[in-house]
Amino acid sequence: MTATTIIRQRLEKVNLGPAQHYQNLTMFPLLDPEPRDAGFLLLNEALESGRARVTEVSEGGSVPELKFVNDADLPVLLLDGEELVGAKQNRIVNLTILVPAATTIVIPVSCVEQGRWRSQSDAFAAAGRTHYAAGRARKACRVSESLARAGSRRGDQSEIWEDIEAKSSRMKASSPTTAAAAIYEAHRHRLEDYQQAFTAVDNQTGALFAINGRAVGLDLFDSLKPLRGLFPGIVQSYALDAIDNFDREAAKPAPIKVAQALLQACAAAEVSSFPAVGKGCDLRLRGAGITGGALAVEERVIHLCAFRPPAATSDHPRSGARLVRASRRRRQWSDDDVIE
Repeated sequence: MTATTIIRQRLEKVNLGPAQHYQNLTMFPLLDPEPRDAGFLLLNEALESGRARVTEVSEGGSVPELKFVNDADLPVLLLDGEELVGAKQNRIVNLTILVPAATTIVIPVSCVEQGRWRSQSDAFAAAGRTHYAAGRARKACRVSESLARAGSRRGDQSEIWEDIEAKSSRMKASSPTTAAAAIYEAHRHRLEDYQQAFTAVDNQTGALFAINGRAVGLDLFDSLKPLRGLFPGIVQSYALDAIDNFDREAAKPAPIKVAQALLQACAAAEVSSFPAVGKGCDLRLRGAGITGGALAVEERVIHLCAFRPPAATSDHPRSGARLVRASRRRRQWSDDDVIE
């Protein structure tokens, strides 16, 4: 089965549930009538139970890499954009990884804290949140480029730091180390309001989000466990962008057609396949108005994330000089670019 067919067949099983809405953020539940059993641990439960450990790769450390030790008798799922805090500096996982049982591997990460390179702890802890969606979109694009060009899974570290710095400035979230964590903390109460407004429903294995009436991204699993366990962090990642882009005039429920268009864009995307860091294959999506990736294990799509491209999901017209210049060089995608 081709990579494209694997993605299309997964999407064919998905139904859109009734939308939930709060302020300028709309969530469309992605429902699966026959979800699979997960068969793996989530990062936070593996770390908190002591069955896994994440550390720097060496005493000196390496910004784009961490060591993951899985002592459990089950694989452990690391989500694209999931944040790890501690050690020499906070990082996010560059793409979804399923670490085999009883295995030690090096995982690709990006730094989300610019001004610190000193140890706060021997090992990392799970932050319980996912990097904000616009940042994940940019990172996904760069990781796809890195895989196609060099077979690596690198983000653009300078772009990530500049993006966080611009967002911190816009959202008035000061931090001595320019940490993304400070943005979440500065808006903790508003994020809690957004989070409490959304609830996972029966048979929900994914969620598609729209901000100011425009679909911006989705996360889709093939089992209930990861959606339930990771749902709060995923909601916060989109809610932070919603707060950053708040438009009172657009604070109304998004029409279902924008969700349908994003799913259609995923199904129509060009898909490339690469051997995964852990189990399975890394699938990378590129197409009209879409960027993202998926992890497939034996033709099972463990996780799929897809976003509008960086230029379309840029947080704000004052995103910083470099990002503005980049957005001018790229096509400005819209929902109308997708086949209806």
